[in-house]
Amino acid sequence: MAPRKTLKLATYNVNGIGTRLPNLLDWLGREQPDIVALQELKAVDTAFPAAELDSAGYGAIWQGQRSWNGVALLARGAVPVESRRALPGDASDAQARYIEAAIHGIVVASIYLPNGNPRPGPKYDYKLQWMQRLARHAKTLVGLPHPVALLGDFNVIPTDIDVYDPKAWRKDALIQPEVREAFESIVEQGWTDALRQSSGERVVYTFWDYFRQHAERDRGLRIDHLLLNPVLAKDLQEAGVDRWVRLQDKASDHAPTWVTVRAPSGV
Repeated sequence: MAPRKTLKLATYNVNGIGTRLPNLLDWLGREQPDIVALQELKAVDTAFPAAELDSAGYGAIWQGQRSWNGVALLARGAVPVESRRALPGDASDAQARYIEAAIHGIVVASIYLPNGNPRPGPKYDYKLQWMQRLARHAKTLVGLPHPVALLGDFNVIPTDIDVYDPKAWRKDALIQPEVREAFESIVEQGWTDALRQSSGERVVYTFWDYFRQHAERDRGLRIDHLLLNPVLAKDLQEAGVDRWVRLQDKASDHAPTWVTVRAPSGV
């Protein structure tokens, strides 16, 4: 029997796909991920660069939004088969933060979880409510008999090892105890945090703000996560961060974060 091939899944908050398109295309060409979840497109649907991505070898589905939010899924050499364009649980929620599809035999979601700042206030309340909705939906996915991956910018710093200076971030929405507990409650459904699983206790970041050369000094946060259900987690090979993308000119403040897995049988 021929060995199963490897698939590379990645998440990348592009922080404006119009501005960062050269960075995105350069990364796709060099790393050639098979499945990509994008966040923070900051573009309406008609401004999404579908033709450029198609020329690069990627089919795409997306949900845009003017000036902020926006999520997409890319498939190398294929077209994602869309299953959802919104997180269930609140039909009035118009923010473009969730999209889900089947790609290369895997159910994949691209997630842009609310930031929640400033707190206290309505933005923080919305974050916690959104996480409750995500937990309910994730619970319907984790036990499926086929592989599932939740990829995205979760805007959650899970533990103090995931931030360069915990004291400096103590008042931020990303690090609050109830936010951490909400994230942990999702993981405890049976999801594997692939980057932490692969890195052990090693410090690893996925985001570096634009202040005081934090990227160059590696003073960052781990807020981009790759959660795998048990069916997919058993095929986990390795995970990492393409930090070189963050160090490029006019880069997003996030770096692509990825995991490699053995492909489902028949893919």
